[in-house]
Amino acid sequence: MKKLLSKKGKTFGLLLLFVFANSCNEEFLEIGATGSLSEAQLTTVQGIDGVLIGAYSALNGVFGNRFEGPNHWITGSIAGGEANKGTDPGDYTSINPVQRYEHDATQGDLNSFWNGRYEGVSRTNTVLRLIAQSETLNAQDATRIAAEARLLRGHFYFDLKKHYNSIPYIDENVEQTEIGAVPNSPNICDKIEADFQFAYDNLPAVQGQAGRVNKWAAAAYMGKAKLYQKDYAGAKQWFDNVIANGVTPSGDKYKLLENYANIYNAEYDNHAEAIFDVESANDSGSTQNANYFDDLNYPYNTGQDGPGNCCGFFQPSFSMANTFRTKDGLPLLDGSYNDPANAVKNDYNIESDKPFVEDEGPLDPRIDHSIGRRGIPYLDWIEHPGKAWIRAQVYAGPYSPKKYIYYKSQEGSLTDASSWTRGYALMNYTIIRFADVLLMAAEAEVEAGSLDKALEYVNQVRGRAANSDYWVKNADGTNAANYKIALYDAFPSKEYATRAIRLERKLELSGEGHRFFDLVRWGVAAEELNAYLQYESQFLTTKFGGAKFTAGKNEYYPIPQAQIDIQGSDILSQNPGY
Repeated sequence: MKKLLSKKGKTFGLLLLFVFANSCNEEFLEIGATGSLSEAQLTTVQGIDGVLIGAYSALNGVFGNRFEGPNHWITGSIAGGEANKGTDPGDYTSINPVQRYEHDATQGDLNSFWNGRYEGVSRTNTVLRLIAQSETLNAQDATRIAAEARLLRGHFYFDLKKHYNSIPYIDENVEQTEIGAVPNSPNICDKIEADFQFAYDNLPAVQGQAGRVNKWAAAAYMGKAKLYQKDYAGAKQWFDNVIANGVTPSGDKYKLLENYANIYNAEYDNHAEAIFDVESANDSGSTQNANYFDDLNYPYNTGQDGPGNCCGFFQPSFSMANTFRTKDGLPLLDGSYNDPANAVKNDYNIESDKPFVEDEGPLDPRIDHSIGRRGIPYLDWIEHPGKAWIRAQVYAGPYSPKKYIYYKSQEGSLTDASSWTRGYALMNYTIIRFADVLLMAAEAEVEAGSLDKALEYVNQVRGRAANSDYWVKNADGTNAANYKIALYDAFPSKEYATRAIRLERKLELSGEGHRFFDLVRWGVAAEELNAYLQYESQFLTTKFGGAKFTAGKNEYYPIPQAQIDIQGSDILSQNPGY
């Protein structure tokens, strides 16, 4: 399935039979265009399933723009304060206004994201139309394929909704000639939920191929949709079901992996923590089928001592590193991790050939599975050398990304080095994983259930992180840092529990594209992100000086002006503030 579901380059939903009006030869008119498929071929089970695979491929992005990537490293993590753009000011400059919240409706990358997700919608709608037209498809296959397509469509629309809020909703019943007349609206959640409900009701728990979505992915996504709407009782019901009964498409019971690092290791793809992921292909002949959207996100190095051969993007922020500080094994819920006494010691502005002693204070061990920092082993490569692996410390800070990075031992086997960089990792990206569900369920429990149950879920996540067998080790087997992590004894109040859960999501899911959208749905984006900008600007003046998050505007991205120009401002309305 790794090979099957990630094929790119064939937009099955757009296949047409062309008839050339300038010919009067009837036999010529009966010959399809080269490379086209007839309607009879497309409406067989194999033909429709092929179109469905094209819809799966859109999960990874369609047009090769890195904003399209399923991990939202720019719109979710950089915009959420977990990471800086990295590299230097002149590299991929269109990210600069996004990280400063100065982007506008003409930002081409945001238009590419819009196009990519609507291409995914188009492909799923084509699947559903072909099912309705087929005279050979049996009822069982028709229902299964429709359910897979509707779960994918629900995902594409959910992604669009959380980015732009007010969007046009187009299903398989809207004629091509009518699409331009469909206005945008924020009121589409019922339609997204209808897709998830249909998928849950009609998908099997176990699939014949690991990369296909199953009913439990639909259930988890439904819980997430309910949570985003603050329907906590509804979310709790769905999460309860997933936690108690959910299994992977291969039939394995959902559980946390013992080793946190294995979530981001290609050797463990389709693991028991993966609920909804994007499959990567290992011999497809195209780097588009690998993690192309992450090809820039490696330490800056040009030799063989580190991964990627480039580029220095997606550098974790000072504030993100500081968040891993602990006291008595617990995180600093009062936000004091950015105080000078608590900030993590780093090698900012220290040359790699100059002495440096790593931070000796207590840290959550997840810091060294998430952030590359000087003196700490970088997977199975070398100890991170510090400034030598940073393109411009004064612009981007001292840290490197560490999640979804391939190991030295995987070079050439789980990487695709056929292009300009060695940085095409062949590993799945997990859109929803079990730890994410446990923490969302904890939120729902705080609002509509039990503080004790919320405590149980949070401690499950922390307990996995506390497994000392998997802490980062030096070559001599000693701990690479002073790791101190403990479980919570109790949640004494709702307010305390809320702070604990929110910070736990930041620690557990850092760099995975969730943070910005979490801050927005919690209603604290302006407060949190302006504090982040102020803190980071002490070090990175060029990048963050004068930057500001504007409440009532920056919670959502602008409707692309290119789309408004196509449909007209009387049909497609712009979001507030743009």
